[in-house]
Amino acid sequence: MVKSKTILVVDDEPRTRQGLTRMLETWGNGACSIISADNGRDALDLLEREAVHLLITDIRMPEISGLNLVQQLESGSPAIILISGYAEFDYAQQAIQLGVVNYLLKPIRKDKLFDAVEKALQIQEERSRMNKIQRMVDSKLLEAAGDTDTLAEPVQEALQYVSEHLDQGFGLREVADHVHLNPSYFSVLFKEQMDMTFIEYVTRLRIQKAKELLLQTKLPVSEIAERVGYQTTKYFNKVFKDYEGSSPGAYRKGGQAAPK
Repeated sequence: MVKSKTILVVDDEPRTRQGLTRMLETWGNGACSIISADNGRDALDLLEREAVHLLITDIRMPEISGLNLVQQLESGSPAIILISGYAEFDYAQQAIQLGVVNYLLKPIRKDKLFDAVEKALQIQEERSRMNKIQRMVDSKLLEAAGDTDTLAEPVQEALQYVSEHLDQGFGLREVADHVHLNPSYFSVLFKEQMDMTFIEYVTRLRIQKAKELLLQTKLPVSEIAERVGYQTTKYFNKVFKDYEGSSPGAYRKGGQAAPK
């Protein structure tokens, strides 16, 4: 079972809410945090304050219904299980369109609840993993790397050199010398084939590597800066913010802006 997960139960009926909470606490055996709310507004407040991995909500509630609650969630929100005392096709259809992972009818059997929760948490884990990958990948680099076999040999050699020496200080002239080309000609050829300047390519590659280290390790920012070829943390912070819209520290905590 997945550990360190938070499950939010939302239902305006006390018996249902308390019953689900007790069942999930027994199932989780202390490995999951089970929190609850008796209305959609309080649920939204909790979702803003807490990192919730799974939302289990009744559809029919006063003020903010379960469907309204789901519609107000932002992308990257928790996995969702809707519950209802009514087998209504329209609800199920809307739930599917909203990306809800399961739809359970009351009264809810323990085995069906536990099975649905385990599957939902697995889906949430996969979504989280894919979201992390998307955050790390630079779409422009991904596009440029689409078919390196069509690139001129000097450009291919340059890409290999950059990849192997990313943690070191080097410039366009040094790489041009390595591939035996005049720096001016190499600069033009590189931009023509990669659809970006050599400097932009190296910077994007360094920032992408830095993002990987920020999300996958606990290394201090100063060491990450050094590992991706920046001599000072101050300059690394400036370049990172220019490309990502936030500092390396804020990015690590999940507060980055959309990449340029």
